[in-house]
Amino acid sequence: MHTRVGKIISREILNWLISSSLKGISQIILIENAVTGFIILMAIMVSSLPMGIIALLSSITGTLIGKLGGADGKIVNQGIYGYNSVLTGMALSLFLKGDNRWIIALAGAAIAAIFTAAMIHIMRQVGLPVLTFPFIILTWFLLLTAYRLVSFKIDPKLAPQSLANWTLNIKGETNWLDGAVNGMGQIFFLDNNWSGILLYIAVFWAGWRFGLYAIIGNGAALLTSYALGGEHSLIFMGFYGYNAILTMIAVANVFKEGHRYALLYGILAACLTVPITASIVTWLLPYGLPALTMPFVFCTWLLLGAMKSLRSI
Repeated sequence: MHTRVGKIISREILNWLISSSLKGISQIILIENAVTGFIILMAIMVSSLPMGIIALLSSITGTLIGKLGGADGKIVNQGIYGYNSVLTGMALSLFLKGDNRWIIALAGAAIAAIFTAAMIHIMRQVGLPVLTFPFIILTWFLLLTAYRLVSFKIDPKLAPQSLANWTLNIKGETNWLDGAVNGMGQIFFLDNNWSGILLYIAVFWAGWRFGLYAIIGNGAALLTSYALGGEHSLIFMGFYGYNAILTMIAVANVFKEGHRYALLYGILAACLTVPITASIVTWLLPYGLPALTMPFVFCTWLLLGAMKSLRSI
C-alpha cells in the first residue's frame, strides 16, 4: 500500500516538474502552455540537440529553485521561474567556449531564477512585468567576466569593435521568406528554417491570436528595417524580427488584451524595436556583447509605462 502511494506521489511530482518546466520554455514567448513548450523544445533540438538539452535542464533548474525556495506556487506552476533560466543557459552555452561552459550555463540558469525572484519583488512596486530583463543583465555580466577570469572563455565572434572603423553595408540578397521564418527562430538563437516553422506551429497551438500577432510583428520589423536602410543580411537573418515579435505579443495580446487600440500599439511598439535594436547593438559594439532581447524589454516597458500615465489612450 505504502509503495503504491509512493509511486503515485512520485508520478505526480514528475508530471508537475515536466509540465512546469515546459511552461517555462513557452513563457519565453509569453505563453503558458506545456504543449507549446514541448513543440518549442523539439524546434530547438531539430537545430541543435545539445542546445535542446541545456534548455530543458535550465528550465528544470529554474523551476526547482522557485519551488524549493518557497515562491508562490501558482507562479512557479506557470513557468515564470523557468524562462529566464532557459535563455541564460542557452546564451551562455552558445557564447562561451570551453568544456566547462555547460557547467557555467547551468549555474547561470540557477542564478537567473534567483534574479527573477528579486525582479518580481522590485517590479511589483511599479506595476510592470519582469520580462527577460534578468536574462539580459546576467548574461552580459557573465560574458564580460571573460576579460578578467580565465575560467570564462568568450566566443571570438563577440570581439569588441571600434566604432571609429565601423562601416555600414546594406547590400545583400533579399529573401523575404527567410526573414519571415528566421525572425521567430532568433528568439531562441536558432538559424534553421524547419525550427522556425515548428516555432510558428507552437505559437499557433496556444491560440490563433498569438500566431497572428507574431506574423504581424515580424512583418512590421521586416518592412521597417528595410525601409530605414538596414543591412540586408541582418534583416533576413531575423536580426530585427525577434524583438518585434516578442514586443508585439506582449503589448497587443498579453498585457493589454482587450484594449481598443491594442493592435495599433502593438504594431507601433514592433516598429519601434527596429531603431532601438540598431542603437543598442551600436552601443554594445565596443564591448562585444549581443543585444539579446533588450530592445523588446525597453520598448514593452516604454509602451506599457506610457499607457499607465496617459490613461486616455
